[in-house]
Amino acid sequence: MPIHFHDPKNRFTYTTREADAEWLELISKHAAVAGRRAADIGCGGGIYTKALVRLGAVSVTGIDFSEAMLEGAEANCGQLANCRFLRGEASSVPLEDCSVDAVLERALIHHLTPDELQEACREAYRILDASGVLIMQDRTPEDCLLAGSREHPRGYFFEAFPKLSAKETGRRHSSAAVTSALRQAGFHEVKELQLWEIRERHACFADYRTDLLNRTGRSILHELTDDELQVLANAIQQRTGYADEDPVVEKDRWTVWIACKTAAKH
Repeated sequence: MPIHFHDPKNRFTYTTREADAEWLELISKHAAVAGRRAADIGCGGGIYTKALVRLGAVSVTGIDFSEAMLEGAEANCGQLANCRFLRGEASSVPLEDCSVDAVLERALIHHLTPDELQEACREAYRILDASGVLIMQDRTPEDCLLAGSREHPRGYFFEAFPKLSAKETGRRHSSAAVTSALRQAGFHEVKELQLWEIRERHACFADYRTDLLNRTGRSILHELTDDELQVLANAIQQRTGYADEDPVVEKDRWTVWIACKTAAKH
């Protein structure tokens, strides 16, 4: 996994957003969390740990392999009495068998090899109660290479710098591979959904430009130099037609898999 996750300077990098309302609605509709014990594996700065509480989880355990990320998550969720954080990995979760009812793994599996993906699915299955549900969210290669637009400026990353395409798609698992790993781990009723999730609302394009230029060292853009990031920002502004003062609603396309531990009774 990228070493920047361990850098103390980045401990608050993944704490500054709130989960999008459409994400909350999708999870509420397809994976009931209210009144259940949840685990957020690969919790980062706790953004979605807080979201699970908002959805009504009675307790949430955030798991991350990075002490720096956990420090940020504890600060982010410090006011929530029903959250706790533990150091661990997706392939070795420090929770007992059948100890939670819902597991979230968001933006995690692209850091895993195929074998590690299988291990992560088995661990999620192990810690889930019989009626438990796994929520897995990431981008497939197809999600990554969707065309750019005013609301999907990420699509222009690969138009402006084609060299990023192989790097980005090479670290993503296909939908078929994810579904296969889930079923091999024992999950039933695997449902696949697509979600356009708001990543950020920027007051103006100038703010979005600043955000882009600060992404060096993390995300796919760490492959670009500072000069190349400037070129990218200029290219996005030209292709979208945004003026510096125009607001930007930045959306990303994700695939969400909802997998039940036990087959539904018919």
